[in-house]
Amino acid sequence: MRWVECPRDSWQGFRQFIPTDEKLAYLRGLLEAGFTHLDLTSFVSPKWVPQHADAEEVLARLPAPQGREYLVIIANERGMQRALQAENVTSVGYPFSICETFQRKNVNKTIAESWEELAHMRDMASGRLGFVVYLSMGFGNPYGDPWSPERVVEFVGQLREMGIRRIALADTYGVATAQAIRKTLQAVAVAFGPEDIGAHLHSRPEATLEKVDAVLASGVRWLEGALAGIGGCPFAGDDLVGNLATEAVLPYLARKGFEVGVQLDSLAQLADEAALLRARFA
Repeated sequence: MRWVECPRDSWQGFRQFIPTDEKLAYLRGLLEAGFTHLDLTSFVSPKWVPQHADAEEVLARLPAPQGREYLVIIANERGMQRALQAENVTSVGYPFSICETFQRKNVNKTIAESWEELAHMRDMASGRLGFVVYLSMGFGNPYGDPWSPERVVEFVGQLREMGIRRIALADTYGVATAQAIRKTLQAVAVAFGPEDIGAHLHSRPEATLEKVDAVLASGVRWLEGALAGIGGCPFAGDDLVGNLATEAVLPYLARKGFEVGVQLDSLAQLADEAALLRARFA
């Protein structure tokens, strides 16, 4: 089971800047606990995401990846250039919305323009960095833009034709039902197989495990979340909707027989540390 821990997603909306030393202390704690796939920071303008203005410094001061994945989020070719020049980056992630309205809001480009830029970024990364595409609004959108599992399959197909293997569907809006998650992921898995397909979901706490079960039922074995369920969903209008809570999901997966590779007895303390950072800086 691939679990991607997402402190970048947790922190990006905090109002106060977390000092770099405190970020690093928390991230080193994640590494010591055995997390091997980390969504660490983003290379976007500090004007839009001031929390990650120290992205290069954070990466430079972390231990070398040594087989772990250190992923950063980019929104354009400028971000890709930064990723190529920074220390310790192993992969980049690009948010590509299947919803026209949100793609304009999020990266200031149309879907058509984004396909062209995506091809350029793919070429830039080739042979140097791993490349992940996050299909934002992958389970619906609040704008009335077209959405269906078939539309998701179409986008995944175009990405695969471009040679992009790793694709995660994101419930950006935070209200996808377990049924919608299962139906959409199964449609993708039937068309392309479940390998290298992921799910980045947001959820109220009481619905978390139901959504995890929906992912597992589709054959997908790549999930993402964050300790204490922090962050993730500025559109839901519900303070209880956040990332899937790591401390709830990983023990659940372990009970089902999945190898998660993380020290489960460390999760409670790490979740407390995550919650304390939120209390101090959010």
